[in-house]
Amino acid sequence: MSKVALIFTGGTIAMKDDANLHGAIPSLSPNEIISALSGIDEFDNLLVHEFSRKPSPSITPKDMMEIGNLINNFLLEDHIAGAVVIHGTDVLEETAFYLNAVIKSNKPVVLTGSMKNASELGYDGLTNLVSSIKVCMSPNSLDKGVLVVMNDTINSALEVTKTHTMSLDTFKSIEFGPLGIIDQGEVIYYRDITHKDNYDFNNIINDDTYLFKVYAGMDGHFIDYLMSKGAKGIVLEALGRGNVPPMMLDSINKAISKGIHIVIVSRCYSGRVLDTYAYKGGGRDLTNIGCILGGNYNGQKARILLMLAISNNYSHEQIIDLFKL
Repeated sequence: MSKVALIFTGGTIAMKDDANLHGAIPSLSPNEIISALSGIDEFDNLLVHEFSRKPSPSITPKDMMEIGNLINNFLLEDHIAGAVVIHGTDVLEETAFYLNAVIKSNKPVVLTGSMKNASELGYDGLTNLVSSIKVCMSPNSLDKGVLVVMNDTINSALEVTKTHTMSLDTFKSIEFGPLGIIDQGEVIYYRDITHKDNYDFNNIINDDTYLFKVYAGMDGHFIDYLMSKGAKGIVLEALGRGNVPPMMLDSINKAISKGIHIVIVSRCYSGRVLDTYAYKGGGRDLTNIGCILGGNYNGQKARILLMLAISNNYSHEQIIDLFKL
C-alpha cells in the first residue's frame, strides 16, 4: 500500500495556550496530533517524521534546504505516494516556494498548518491535515508542483501568499485564484497552473541575499550597509510599477558595479513590474544600469529565487531570464 510521508516542522498546529506564559507554545507531538486520526482506515498509510518543533519564524533557509533533501529522499521510494509538510504559517509560503524550486519528483508535495492552536475554539489543524492528506493521495495532484492546502482550498506555491494575520482563509492566490477545493472529502481541481516553472536548481543556499521595502524619500544607506556586509543579492520591493526614489541611485550603481544582483519587485499586492518609466529612478532607468525585473513575484519569493540562483552560480543574464518565467 502506498504511503504518505508526514513531515512535522512545528507551528501553531502543535501549540496550546500556556496559563503561566499567557500565550501559545509548542505542546503537541506529531503522534498526539495523528492519534486523532486513529481508527480511520483511510489514514492507516501514514509515515510520520518529526523534523523539528519550531514556530514558523524560527525556520531558516538552511531548514528549507534540509526539508528539501528529506522530501527528495522520501519521494525516491516507490511506496511513497507523496509528502505533506506540517508547518507554521508565517513563512509557510517561502518554504513552499523554496521546495517547489528544488523538489525533483512529480509526486504531490503539500504544505499545511493551522491558524488556531489546539486550545482555541474552531481549531483548524486537523481539518487542514486531513484535507492535505486527501490532496496528496489524489492522482490528479501529480505534476502540480508544490501545493498549499488550508481551509479546504488548494493553491500553488508559485502563486499563494498569506493575506491576513488571523483569518482561516488567509492563504490566497491574489491574481489568479485557487487551483481547486476539497468538498466533502473530494479533491476538485478547477484549473491548472500555466507556469509550472520547472527550475533546475541544486538544493544549496547562501545567507547573503536580502530584502527590504522601498518608501517615500528613501536613500541608499541600507544598500551601502549591505555592501559592507558582503551582500551577494538584494531584492527591492519598489514603488508601483517598479520605481525608486532617485536618492537611491548612487548606491544601486555602486552595488551593481561590485557584482551584487539587484532584483526589482513591487510592494503592491498584485501586478508585475515593468520598465515603463524613464525618469530618474524609474524602471527603465533601473534596468539601464543593470537591475533585474522580478515579474509578479512578491518580495519574499523573489528573495528565495535570487538566493537559489546565486547559490547555483547563475550568471547575471541567466538570472534575468529566470525572472522572465
